[in-house]
Amino acid sequence: MRIAFYAPLKPPDHPVASGDRAMARVLIAALEIAGHDVSLASRFRSFDAGDAARQVRIRDLGRALADRLLNRMAHARRPDLWFTYHLYHKAPDWLGPHISERLGIPYVLAEASHAPKQAGGLWDLGHRAAAEAIRHADRILQPNPADAECVLPLLDSPERLVLLRPFLETKPFRMPDREGSREAIARAFTLDPDEPWLATVAMMRDDQKLLSYRCLADSLKALADESWRLIIAGDGPAEAKVRTAFARFGARVRFVGTLEPEILKKLYRAADLYVWPAIKESWGMAFLEAQAAGLPVIAGRSGGVPVVVADGETGLLTPEGDADAFAGAMATLLAEPERRAAMSRAAIERAERNHDIRLAADLIDRHLRRLMTGAP
Repeated sequence: MRIAFYAPLKPPDHPVASGDRAMARVLIAALEIAGHDVSLASRFRSFDAGDAARQVRIRDLGRALADRLLNRMAHARRPDLWFTYHLYHKAPDWLGPHISERLGIPYVLAEASHAPKQAGGLWDLGHRAAAEAIRHADRILQPNPADAECVLPLLDSPERLVLLRPFLETKPFRMPDREGSREAIARAFTLDPDEPWLATVAMMRDDQKLLSYRCLADSLKALADESWRLIIAGDGPAEAKVRTAFARFGARVRFVGTLEPEILKKLYRAADLYVWPAIKESWGMAFLEAQAAGLPVIAGRSGGVPVVVADGETGLLTPEGDADAFAGAMATLLAEPERRAAMSRAAIERAERNHDIRLAADLIDRHLRRLMTGAP
């Protein structure tokens, strides 16, 4: 079927890498694997950081754009279904509900969230629009089960919400030559291959990302006498603050910037542990990538993270924001190479068994085809 795909927070071809962009891309890939013809409906971004007047302007622009898109679709092949990825109060969908209703086609959401505490607040306009879109949706594919609690009350039937495990294409991350990857990373970034390597891959934003970086820095203070090297891949507007948080460690922390995909895969395969406190994290694409490459994870137990990291099997989870507990988990696994090796094998197997793109493609396809036949 012909599917109009839209991501109000960030389009899949946005120049800035992020987990959100990665998930949009892998959703499109899953739809295409299932045999659907996917086109990007619009690059219009509805995100607002907290300006009420700007939210009104975005709404008005969105409504005008929706009418223009409808006019264009009247003179071209119209879509059979509208698919919106990642909708919430800061990035509502001003296009999909209106267009799908006018065309009489199914409206599908993936990763929708609803925050009742935002009612009447700074993002009240987006809050109400997101709630309206959720009510309008014929199906909601939810990768983060933590979001289901507030979304379900908006639906007239719980069957409209489908839990969808976060996923990725696992095969490209399976790199059996760990030693070769480690040698390549050591040469590229002047690292000692005999030291234990901790890896972190995350954007540097002045929000929960910065909180996680600071929590990680606080955790590493307790490991000052241990042997380790932290490799941080990422950049962003809060980079100076992130560097300040780790300044006390000097050369023990290596900033490598945003890496090309093939180099990033080698880093995952070469490192000994993936570490990220995950404060207020939805679930984290990097956790999936690391585990698909066989890298055990230490993460904070927040949001949907327990869905992708099996505590005690593919890594360790600690209380959200607890720097001491996080330090203890790192110390434990740094001291147990055999346990890390077992977690590495389990991570690869679990990623393939539960989180591969082909499993997701089959599940999504079944539900979309049911909608097209008029089934509930």
